[in-house]
Amino acid sequence: MRPRSPLLPLLAALLSLSIPAEAAQTAAAPVLKPTVTARYPHDRGAFTQGLQYLGGGTLLESTGQVGESGVRRVNLRTGQVLRQVPTPIASAFGEGVTLLGDVAYHITWQTGVAFALDGETLREQGRYRYTGEGWGITHDGKSLIMSDGSSSLFWRDPRTFAVTRTLRVTDRGQPVKNLNELEYVQGQIYANVWLTDRIARIDPRTGRVTAWLDVGELLEEASDRADRSGRPLTFDDVPNGIAYVPERGTLLLTGKRWPVLFEVKVPGVTAVTTKR
Repeated sequence: MRPRSPLLPLLAALLSLSIPAEAAQTAAAPVLKPTVTARYPHDRGAFTQGLQYLGGGTLLESTGQVGESGVRRVNLRTGQVLRQVPTPIASAFGEGVTLLGDVAYHITWQTGVAFALDGETLREQGRYRYTGEGWGITHDGKSLIMSDGSSSLFWRDPRTFAVTRTLRVTDRGQPVKNLNELEYVQGQIYANVWLTDRIARIDPRTGRVTAWLDVGELLEEASDRADRSGRPLTFDDVPNGIAYVPERGTLLLTGKRWPVLFEVKVPGVTAVTTKR
């Protein structure tokens, strides 16, 4: 047996200093469960593709399906549609929407066209061309951030829609595909993952998933409500739709053709107080 070197404890201590950084790349992201604080009615005809809270109890929502796609302003508490317009190209399958400044940007699935709409009237103000598919869209206050169903996110210039940055999203080193509806919340990106009951919380600097939000119980409740109404959810009526309510530090979550929209508390999401 070889005698133990007096340097081994020192080497072990030095090596241990690097473990947290390495473990951060391989350790499983925590799974969080939302706590429901309120429930609101949601239009069963809305194949939800994008969702954003505008303040004052008003939502911006986009819907999909050819011939049914559009953008609408909705009263959160009642579910009443306050104003709506169809996606300007009738043959297009509408996808996400986000309001940046006074412009609502609405993308399409496979048409390769994004629309600039007046944030209040929803009238079309312009169009942009892009390559690939469009799924979800949000913004960080300066740039648009878009998903295309892959494991990548794309930062776009709101003036030209040109790609300025691309980020690959990973969990323990593996790509996270099917990124769908997006919401930028306090420096993190939340993304629905299509055909799952999980929402990824993504670090926009590294692309790593820092947490998973399990919305399985919300899906189950929405499905039970739909069953009781005699209009069960179908295979593609999946969770989709994330909106941040800054004054309450909550998220609004729903799904395609869900009969209910949930307001939830999530660890790490806090309220923002407005200074007067």
